[in-house]
Amino acid sequence: WEFNGSFHQPSAFLMVGIPGLEALHHWISIPFCALYLTALSGNCVILFIIKKTQSLHEPMYYLLSMLAVTDLGLVLCTLPTTLGIFWFNIRRIGFDACLTQMYFIHILSFIESSVLLAMAFDRFIAISYPLRYPSILSKTTVTKIGLAIILRGTVSLLPIPFLLKRLTYCGKTELSHSFCFHPDIMNLACTDIKVNVFYGMIVLLSTVGMDFIFIVLSYILIIKTVISLATKEECLKALNTCVSHICAVLVFFVPMIGLSMIHRFGKNVAPLVNTLVAYTYLIIPPALNPIIYSIKSSHIREALFRALQRK
Repeated sequence: WEFNGSFHQPSAFLMVGIPGLEALHHWISIPFCALYLTALSGNCVILFIIKKTQSLHEPMYYLLSMLAVTDLGLVLCTLPTTLGIFWFNIRRIGFDACLTQMYFIHILSFIESSVLLAMAFDRFIAISYPLRYPSILSKTTVTKIGLAIILRGTVSLLPIPFLLKRLTYCGKTELSHSFCFHPDIMNLACTDIKVNVFYGMIVLLSTVGMDFIFIVLSYILIIKTVISLATKEECLKALNTCVSHICAVLVFFVPMIGLSMIHRFGKNVAPLVNTLVAYTYLIIPPALNPIIYSIKSSHIREALFRALQRK
C-alpha cells in the first residue's frame, strides 16, 4: 500500500481465475488455450488472405480487417494474465499495469463496437444504393472512418485511469476476473465513486449504446429495402450478405450488455456466473468471428482454398 495522508492506493491488485474451481485450473486452461489459438490463428489468416487477394480489396473487407486487428488486440490484452493464473497461479498485477490493461481492453471493446456499426452502414449502402456504393465508401472514406473510430475510443476513455487513480482504496484488493475491468476496480474503492459511475455510464451509453441503436436502425432500413425488392431470390440474396455481420453483432453485444448489467445491478449474482459472462465477452467473439466470416463469405473461402493449394 502507498499512503499519503488519508489517501490510500494499493501497489497491486489480486486477480482470480474461476471461483470454486481453482484446483482444476490446469485442466480448464486447455479449452482456453484452444480458444486463444483459434482467435490468434483465425484473425491472422483473415488479415493474410485479405492482404494477398486483390479481389478482396474492397470496403467490406477493409472493415473486416479492422475487426480482425481489434480482436487480436483483445486477445493479446487478456491472454498473459488469464493463462498466467491458470498455468502459474500468478495473481498479482501492479496498480498501474492494471489500469493500463483496463484502458486498452475498454478501448478495443469500444473500437469493435464502432467497427460493427461501420460494417452495418456498409451493408446498408451496398443493399440500398448499390450503384453509388463505390463512390460513397471509397478507400479514403474507409480510412477516415477507421481513424475516427480510434480517436473516438481513445479520447472518450482517456479520463478513466485518472478518475481511478484519484480514489482511495482500503482493505479489499481482489478483483473479480483474471483481467482488469473498470467497474471491478471502481467498486474496490472506499470513497465516493459517483463521478466514476456517472462518467462511465455516459461514455458507455454515448458510444456502445449509440452504436447498438444505429446498428438496429440500419437493419430496419435494410429490411425495408429488401422487402421492396421484386423477387424472393433477390431478397434472400441480399439478406444472406448480412448473416455473418448479424452473428458478429450478437456474439459481441449480448455478453457485453450482460456483463455491464451484472457489474452495475447484479450484486447478488454468483461469482461463477459473473466470471463466465466476462470470459464469453472477451474471448468468444475473437475466436468465433474468423470462423463465422470464413463459413459465410464465399470470397474468403475461395481465397483461402487457393492459398492452401499454392502451399
